Amino acid sequence: MTLPLVPLPTSITEHEEAPVVLDAATRLVAEQDLATVAASVLGLPTPEAGDGAPSAEQTSPRSVVVLEERDEEDGLDPDGEAYLLRTGGTRVELTGTRSGLLRGLATLAQLSELDLPGAPRGQVPAVTIEDRPRLAHRGLMVDITRHFFGVPTLMKVIDLMAAYKLNVLHLHLSDDQGWRIEIPDRPELTEISGRTQVGQGPGGYLSVDEFAQLVHYAEARGIAVVPEIDMPGHVNAAQHAIGALTETGEPAEAYRGTEVGFSKLSLDNPATAPFIDDVLQALVKLTGGSLHVGGDEVHTMPRAEYEAFVEHLADAAIRAGSLPTFWGEAAGAELPMGTILQLWDSNADPAPIAAAARAGTRVVLSPGNRVYLDMQYYEGFPLGQHWAGYVEVRDSYDWDPAAHVDDLPSAAIEGVEAAIWTEWIITEDDLFTMLLPRLAAVAEVGWSAQEDRDWDGFAGRLRAHAPLWDAQGLAYHRSEQVF
Repeated sequence: MTLPLVPLPTSITEHEEAPVVLDAATRLVAEQDLATVAASVLGLPTPEAGDGAPSAEQTSPRSVVVLEERDEEDGLDPDGEAYLLRTGGTRVELTGTRSGLLRGLATLAQLSELDLPGAPRGQVPAVTIEDRPRLAHRGLMVDITRHFFGVPTLMKVIDLMAAYKLNVLHLHLSDDQGWRIEIPDRPELTEISGRTQVGQGPGGYLSVDEFAQLVHYAEARGIAVVPEIDMPGHVNAAQHAIGALTETGEPAEAYRGTEVGFSKLSLDNPATAPFIDDVLQALVKLTGGSLHVGGDEVHTMPRAEYEAFVEHLADAAIRAGSLPTFWGEAAGAELPMGTILQLWDSNADPAPIAAAARAGTRVVLSPGNRVYLDMQYYEGFPLGQHWAGYVEVRDSYDWDPAAHVDDLPSAAIEGVEAAIWTEWIITEDDLFTMLLPRLAAVAEVGWSAQEDRDWDGFAGRLRAHAPLWDAQGLAYHRSEQVF
């Protein structure tokens, strides 16, 4: 039996043993917070706190799912995401660090939800699976600025990411068209520029409480939320809300179009540095983690001024308590060791990024012609754009991160990250149509060993996942390459 798991695990051993039935009588054994997530992922009853015994309502035969958390010191995986899954008869045993257990739950959910020969939906075939990720960073960037998507939609995105073992949600929260995150010391940002977007729609933004809810939901599923405030360009919305940030001191006009590169902040303006500090410090308080500070498409700023601004941003991020991530244009500036550069423009020379990596920066690969999921699938597709070309499912799958950029040390590759920009993505169905099935392809690129991957095998496995998306009510593109 071929198991259509995505991403492809490191090793699978099948056993001649009865499949495990998962149903309302299944007993789930785990720490309470993890049990709550596991029950949601597997569709099982959530055990009550302090109740490790089966309830009187449970009937025989009964299966048991045991989640055993181990410390990283146990040698499972220095990145903490390896897991060991054993199933058969009436028992499922899943071992790993907390992050590893969450990745293993994704595999277990697929085994349970897919209709397999000898193990129909609700039954888990008898297997031993040992698994670990290839790359540490496996992400998705979602632009909620050009068109706003709120907590309910983003929670669906997080669930989809967790199902395919992605672990970083990068949220693009500011741009020329709007400002999408509440900054308590700068309320005008959302009061004024939370109302604008591409076109004449109502905009929207995430309050502090909503963002905290999103971060908690993601963390419970092993996903880090990385907020991005794009600077020194893509800042018209900030300048529309705060006139002091413009050259004249007058607020900029609201911008509802899709052009890029025309706006900028200047360090010569005394209002700029305090603004940067207020925003970055507020974001670190919200996440306690990494920040993305933009740096792309600044078309009206001399290079020397641009690099000085990037270096100021890096220093401000570090003072706020975060090692920053920049878009690839920041290569060439003096950046702190370990700063992450995100390669995105597949039409640009990647040599400066490779040189920066050799000097100590880390690199996340997001090449537009591979993983920009707002690109049209083919000419004439009703959604998306095509400045990086047309990106079908095979384009997102058939590439090797380690070989993508000449002279880029493989040890400097932090990971891969898909991206979806929303100039032309308006509804939730639009969003998921562009994500699926390509996001699953990117997930396997980041997780599975290169030597184990092949397109025909992946397409066959991926085909079995369409009923899962149908059951979840997720829109997707029925690519002729897969279906």
